[in-house]
Amino acid sequence: MHYGMAIDTKLCFGCTACAVVCKSNNNLPNNMWWNRVVTDGGKYADTARGIYPNVVMTHYPVNCQHCEKPACAAACPTGATYRDEETGIVVQDTEKCIGCGTCIQACPYEVRTLNEEEPAYAVDFPLGDFDAPQHKVSTVEKCTFCGNRIARGEVPACMELCPGRARFWGDLDDPQSDVSRAIEGRETMRLLEEEGTKPSVYYLV
Repeated sequence: MHYGMAIDTKLCFGCTACAVVCKSNNNLPNNMWWNRVVTDGGKYADTARGIYPNVVMTHYPVNCQHCEKPACAAACPTGATYRDEETGIVVQDTEKCIGCGTCIQACPYEVRTLNEEEPAYAVDFPLGDFDAPQHKVSTVEKCTFCGNRIARGEVPACMELCPGRARFWGDLDDPQSDVSRAIEGRETMRLLEEEGTKPSVYYLV
């Protein structure tokens, strides 16, 4: 089993619904996002690449890439970050995390966040799934591929709310899975492949 995701850049139009549902379903604290949407023209949202009138704008939703060779796990001094061999998901064990930030520095995708202070929320009651992850001060967090939802036979929250139906999910080891069929025959890319991390998120281009 090797869970992975494919995102069709021709269908994604940068609405950020995936980022919003991720934040809501996982009851993320203020100022924390596990999912963001970037464009290749600059550091600001919806920045086109090129010089007018020859411009192109492609959106790239970015979350933890759940790498086969995660740099974060190799750098973690306590074993709090590791790749689950049964699912292929890179896990963050908050009970073992000491908040040193080594994994944040090691991750080339900038998808990890440290809870430097006691988590604060916009509302005074929990949002999202009943079994959403707990958030603790002095621990690092990131996208979990919605492991809690997967355990009960559902798909990651970002999959369900994408209005462009740009995301495909499943077992990369199964040639008949949605993600494998989406990748087959299409030109794909993975972020920062030169880092040697072997991401489990593919972008269809």
